Amino acid sequence: MIGSIDCMHWQWKNCPTAWQGEYGNRKGQKSIILEAVASFDTWVWHAFFGVAGSQNDLNVLGQSPVFDEVLQGHSPQVTYQINNTVYSGAYYLADGIYPRWTTFVKTIPNPQSEKERSFASFQEGYRKDVERCFGILQARWAIIRGAARMLDEEITGANNSNLEIINHASLLASYKVTCTPSRLKRK
Repeated sequence: MIGSIDCMHWQWKNCPTAWQGEYGNRKGQKSIILEAVASFDTWVWHAFFGVAGSQNDLNVLGQSPVFDEVLQGHSPQVTYQINNTVYSGAYYLADGIYPRWTTFVKTIPNPQSEKERSFASFQEGYRKDVERCFGILQARWAIIRGAARMLDEEITGANNSNLEIINHASLLASYKVTCTPSRLKRK
């Protein structure tokens, strides 16, 4: 598994009047969308920022470069085994709006058996990794917690979003270096 894919709306306080129809989301707020793929340790493998808030996850996916190489037949080579069957394609956990591609593992909408309920529970739980990552980014970097105040989303918004993700990655990398098992105290 590469990670979980999802989108986050970042409210845009100073959205120019001419763009308000395009950037208005379903809640009536003006927003810009950040699409991300994050793993269990909140490492961001992919970020795509700047899509108008009136779009949904599926529309963002259509504009995003995340699966361009996959659609051309060049996916990350990952080998894993499930029930004595070896698979070689990478996969992403996604919610129900994403298309039925082999690269997406979605939950079972109405699980009937215990096996289906168990799968749905695990899939939905692990898919929360990307939402947890969004929460950490918002908690750590106050600039994306509140509404964006910039006037030009292409310049300021993308730069802030990318900078915060880079800072987050740097903190994760330094944490991984400093928290080795030999340094952990045991009680």
